[in-house]
Parts: sequence; structure tokens; C-alpha cells
Amino acid sequence: MEKAEVIRLVRAYLAEQHARAVAAVAGAREAATGDDTRAENKYDTRGLEASYLAAGQAELVEELEWALGKFDAVSFAAIPSGGEIAPGALVLVQTDLGRAAYLLAPAGGGAEVVVPGGTTVTVLGPEAPLRHQLLGRVAGASLERPRLRILEVL
Repeated sequence: MEKAEVIRLVRAYLAEQHARAVAAVAGAREAATGDDTRAENKYDTRGLEASYLAAGQAELVEELEWALGKFDAVSFAAIPSGGEIAPGALVLVQTDLGRAAYLLAPAGGGAEVVVPGGTTVTVLGPEAPLRHQLLGRVAGASLERPRLRILEVL
């Protein structure tokens, strides 16, 4: 598994989510200010609800822009063979359900991408509990909760 390819796929995923959120903001703003949502009486809150939706979508756009900026600013240096898991590492593990992979990234936690070969890589952001359990461990180490064995650290 190529670490550079994983990073490229995660960045592309975040960029796609950003583009969708930008389009959603435009649609929500149109809905909030359009003639269709003009209040027909004092109990009609469609315009207000649409404005809340637009505000929430705008926050999502800002979060995704921040995440993309973090990906551009961080170096995902290779971890030397036998090295400890550190921020930026790509960690391949074996669980009871099969193999899994995690990218310890500066942002984008929870994102998942599928790499060629079919392996799903899950992004672990800075606040992820599993990330904190993995930091400092090496290939061959195991965790009890969740139950997994670290196969490789890239």
C-alpha cells in the first residue's frame, strides 16, 4: 500500500466533500432568500429554517477548508522500519474482522477511502481515542480494546 496514494485519496475525498458543501450552501442560501420561502403568515418559518441550514452548511465549508489546509501544511514523512507510530503514520492492522488501515492525520477524522486492492483506510484525527492508543507503538504490538495487532507502520 502506497502511503502517498492514500494521502492523495484522502485529500481528494475532502476536496469532493468541500465542493458538495459549497454547492449545498448556494442552494440553502437560495432557499433562504427565494420567493418560495417568503413567509405567508407569522407562523411560516421556512425561510428561517433555510437560513439555519445555510449557516450550518457554511460552517461545514469552513471546516473542510481548514482540513484541506492542514493536509497541505503537514509532511507525512515515512516511518523508518521498526519505528514508533507517530502523527502522519499509516498503520496496517489485523482485527478479528480482517485487515484494516488507519492514517493518523492532522484533520479529516472519520473519513474513509478505499485504496486499489480494496483495503479501506480510515482517517484518525487528533482527538480519536484509537489514535492515542496507537501512538508510540511499533509493528507487532497488540491492543486489547479494540482487539487488533499492528502489522506494519508506514
